[in-house]
Amino acid sequence: MYGKASAPEYQGALTTLSVNSSLVDVLAEATERLREAERSGRPAEAARCGLAVAEAHRRLGHVGAADRAWKASYRAAREAADTAAMAWALWSGGTLARQRGAFPLAWRLLGLAAELGERGGDVVVRGYALAGLAETGRIQGDYEAVGRLHEQLLAEARRRGEARHTVWALEGIAQMHRNTGGYDEAYALFEEAAEIAGRADDRRGHAWALRGLADIVSVRDGDTPRALELLSEAEATCRAMNLSSALAYNHKMRGNVLYRAGRYAEARDLYELALEEFRAMSEPRGEALARLGLAKSQAHLGRDRDGTAAELAELARTLDRSGLKHAREMVTRAQREFGLAEEPAESVAPAERARSVAPAQSVAPAESVESVASLEVAR
Repeated sequence: MYGKASAPEYQGALTTLSVNSSLVDVLAEATERLREAERSGRPAEAARCGLAVAEAHRRLGHVGAADRAWKASYRAAREAADTAAMAWALWSGGTLARQRGAFPLAWRLLGLAAELGERGGDVVVRGYALAGLAETGRIQGDYEAVGRLHEQLLAEARRRGEARHTVWALEGIAQMHRNTGGYDEAYALFEEAAEIAGRADDRRGHAWALRGLADIVSVRDGDTPRALELLSEAEATCRAMNLSSALAYNHKMRGNVLYRAGRYAEARDLYELALEEFRAMSEPRGEALARLGLAKSQAHLGRDRDGTAAELAELARTLDRSGLKHAREMVTRAQREFGLAEEPAESVAPAERARSVAPAQSVAPAESVESVASLEVAR
């Protein structure tokens, strides 16, 4: 049985904030509380409030401010000798690194967060860090490496009755099924995630689940009106909570639905909107996916063959460098769809991506934690 969804990243004086609180409101209150903690010389409280500042900035797409905030939270936690707070700051930094496409850094920071969470006795941050590692591998397309970890984290979340974490795991597993052609399995998992999120009042998780359902309804059933209806419902939540990244992915998915329906001009306009949104928040994965959809739409609308070939080839090279395997395969399919010669793929296999994400192997030596706060997050 699942209770109401909670937001464990809202800590210290901010525990009264809801998982559904507007991010603009979260940022305002967390910033005020952070300044109070700094003025009164309470580094432990500053670390906790700074975490909420970092997360609000990250989810609003303010990547520079989020980068500064998680590092300041880490330094305050280190000053207070608060190991669990250090772990939370590293989790925030690792999540931001993944969002910005800095996957090696994401692996490092999330691994350190898992280690410190275990050392500090905070099972929640350890679970969030391991989930972050699993999601990083999933986004890169390493399903075999992280599939078991997703299932393990789902079982743990179900056992503890953690609705928000259960919804996350279900959606991640569903996405892997969807990307490998298991549409029925994906639909059932997205449907369960939506149901649990709805009962637990997890509006963010519910919006992501609706997006997943819309994708399946479109690609499997060809039901464009229903897919667009689901996306409109999810978009209302994204706007109410100022979920910038989720809104951009919603627009990109709306473009996908319209593209599949042969409504290429409308799809082009949605991809252009999503591309602008992803670029504003420095989200390279979303940017690449929007570029791909835009290139395909423009090809159907009469763009010259050479222009389409050049765009897809350049996008393929970008994805080869970034290590996004599934997205790279999508480019290959697009090249075949339009009868274009595929560019030879560069061999890119970062050690950080290839290594196992088992807890004992996913973390760096403990002494490396002490220099983390001085790292620059790669763009």
